[in-house]
Amino acid sequence: IVPMSFEEARQLLEAVRGTRDEALYALALATGLRRGEILGLTWRDVALDTEPPTLRVRQALQRVDSGQTVLVEPKSKTSRRTIVLPAALAAQLRAHRTRQRREQLALGVGWSEDGFVFTTTKGTPLDGSEVTRKYHRVLAAAGLPRRRFHDLRHACASFMLAQGASPREVMDQLGHSGIAITMDTYAHLLPELRRESAARMNDALFGADAGHERRAEPGGLE
Repeated sequence: IVPMSFEEARQLLEAVRGTRDEALYALALATGLRRGEILGLTWRDVALDTEPPTLRVRQALQRVDSGQTVLVEPKSKTSRRTIVLPAALAAQLRAHRTRQRREQLALGVGWSEDGFVFTTTKGTPLDGSEVTRKYHRVLAAAGLPRRRFHDLRHACASFMLAQGASPREVMDQLGHSGIAITMDTYAHLLPELRRESAARMNDALFGADAGHERRAEPGGLE
């Protein structure tokens, strides 16, 4: 797993700013939802006018052997979860909802009434494979390395850990079935995070300059 850096994530979001996909990528990076969970979201799962704003994961959109897309139960019991949304993401989703309503009014009776958050211009659910193909085109246009759509989920986890979230918090956010999965998946990030944690502890308890050997002044004595 080689997740995006903060700089790369901002570069991706800048590349899709003002497009129909802006909120989709922002949601993937900020919440860590699986692709199917994102595409299975309906507006009744999203509470943008509460404090704090939240969304509820209760289903996923999945392609079956017949080629059709169907709504399925979440991957595990812990995949059913409620996520608190960052304020900026909630604002993006409100703007997305307004844009979608304009599209609905423009199309009229041809609009699908299924209520999905992310749709085609006819209101029908997005195809997961096409979402991924478009994502790869966006990465290429933005000059970013090719990655799986699923790596946006890993990026969210790495951002949370880098900001001091516990593995338990990451587990709850991503809907892992157990803490062992979280620890095994992101074990490679932990040594660096432990060093950062020790540095913060040093600064908090002893001061930023404590523990560092004093250097001799040029031409003088220590």
